[in-house]
Amino acid sequence: MSTDKRYNRQIILPEIGEEGQQKLATAKVLVIGAGGLGAAILPYLASAGVGEIGIADHDVIEISNLQRQVIYKTDAIGKSKAKEAKAMIAELNPLVKVKAISEKVSGKNAISLFEKYDIIVDATDNIAIKYLINDACLVTNKPMVYGSIFRFQGQVSVFNYQNGPTYRCLYPDENLNALNCEEAGVLGVSVGIIGMLQANEVLKMIVGIGNVLIGKILVYNTLNNEQQKYDFEKSDIQTITREAFEEKYNKCEVEEVSFESVLNEMDNDEVLFLDVRNVDESPKINIKNQIQIPLMHLEKEIEKLDKNQKVYVFCQSGIRSKIAFELLQKHRFKNIKSIAGGAIAMKQLLKEEIKI
Repeated sequence: MSTDKRYNRQIILPEIGEEGQQKLATAKVLVIGAGGLGAAILPYLASAGVGEIGIADHDVIEISNLQRQVIYKTDAIGKSKAKEAKAMIAELNPLVKVKAISEKVSGKNAISLFEKYDIIVDATDNIAIKYLINDACLVTNKPMVYGSIFRFQGQVSVFNYQNGPTYRCLYPDENLNALNCEEAGVLGVSVGIIGMLQANEVLKMIVGIGNVLIGKILVYNTLNNEQQKYDFEKSDIQTITREAFEEKYNKCEVEEVSFESVLNEMDNDEVLFLDVRNVDESPKINIKNQIQIPLMHLEKEIEKLDKNQKVYVFCQSGIRSKIAFELLQKHRFKNIKSIAGGAIAMKQLLKEEIKI
């Protein structure tokens, strides 16, 4: 199969040429997330001839994904996203080497995984994992191509590239709460546009052309077609060492449970449901053995809790419940679990089960 014919339209670009195409062929890119952003990023990296692509996603395809994750077909529902994305690339461009990684990127595997690739692409919709990706990129000295979506607005930037700013320089407050696509809603084309802009940054970095979004964040609104770029500076945040990374992400494993699995414990006096959201947050949850202590007050009000009880912690999206989990562990609480999906999932199930 002639590579010249396959890539002819980009090889004839003076900025790329044969040399640029060879750079693409030897590049190794890891895409974390094969959802809406990943579904836009992956085909363009593969069709451009990026030599090796890793796809890390532990999730399976659901029918609600198909509205924006356009590389999957209806008959793929229930199958692994990473494996189905790999199959798509094999059909699109068999010259590309693809590795499907059907496991969750975590503190245990991020560093060893990132060391195998040149560029790390964040195609996730979870703030906690974005901080982990950023920190693992700092440890391994890899650039991070960032993308995010909120309803009709998307953001793109490049972190930790050529000694530029990091994700923490732009968003230093790790405890901020934000809705993901499932909670806030999203238009499929919005995800597609942002994903393609991320792919564009990857290709520019590999070939060495154009102006990469270092110290800049591009914000695009699909409702009014307005686009802005904002500058931000590198902060004084110290580089994260491997030891600090291990301490932060591997000192404890947060155990998650579904609310459905603990419904039968709502009336158990030996069980406590701890809501660490702020008092003005919705949806409101009202169950018998429940107490609300906002995360910012938890340490000074920790005496309100009984260490002998089993504690189920929940927040809105899972970030604060993880922090609360670690705080309770520090104070020697032994039986703690975090409720997956937080208050959103709980409200839906309570509506179905007890009609409130």
